[in-house]
Amino acid sequence: MKRTVFLLGVLAAMSAGAYVLPGGSILRRMMAAREELPFSSLKADGSLHFYGPVVNEAGGALGLPTDRPDLEADGTVYLRLPGRCRFEAKAREGNTVASVSSGGRKRVEGTEIPALSEAVQQVCAVLGVRAESAIEGREVVETHLRSLGIESRTTSLARFGGDVVYVLGQQVEGKPQFWVYKDGFRPARLKYKDGKGTAWDVRFLDYTSPATGEMLPRTIEVWRGEERVMRFTVLTGDTRAKLADTLF
Repeated sequence: MKRTVFLLGVLAAMSAGAYVLPGGSILRRMMAAREELPFSSLKADGSLHFYGPVVNEAGGALGLPTDRPDLEADGTVYLRLPGRCRFEAKAREGNTVASVSSGGRKRVEGTEIPALSEAVQQVCAVLGVRAESAIEGREVVETHLRSLGIESRTTSLARFGGDVVYVLGQQVEGKPQFWVYKDGFRPARLKYKDGKGTAWDVRFLDYTSPATGEMLPRTIEVWRGEERVMRFTVLTGDTRAKLADTLF
């Protein structure tokens, strides 16, 4: 009798552990967590690194030498909710390039660095949403995910570094996916292809920065195909910044 009770308990525990929330619930909880953050604007300064084939693109745009394996510049992310986001790359002795996403519309100042544009569009789509309710915010994100070909109703579990994540979308290599940290319901990763068939992977790493807290991850990485091509690391943040309309 005791053995039977024990086995039933093990089976029940396994069933509970295997349960995966539906996509709508994951997104609603993610948006509820975002709505609790007490900020509507953010300016985050940090360091930008470009790698591999993007060194030529970034160096040409910023007016910097490209005869090196990686390229460093200053970077700044501006967020003004809802839906206004700007990502700048600045060379101390060169040019400034900015990619802007405002109300879903894209704008570039200077010569475009595609990796920078992909980063700001995905940052704005999942971190720049502010709605009257978590349900309305979920609908906004769902619309964006559909535009990337992500089937948000299909969910599973995976590991991202040392963390467990929910995976929205088919868990098949090469398929578009949105990953959300299971602990805290924070955006973790967007995998998709653009209109030209280029595979992009935008990753949000470490939400423990004292500079920005959970408002913006400490690190944002952009991968093109199988190569990491850009990394932004936050050094300082200002959640009371007065951001001019002309930035967006």
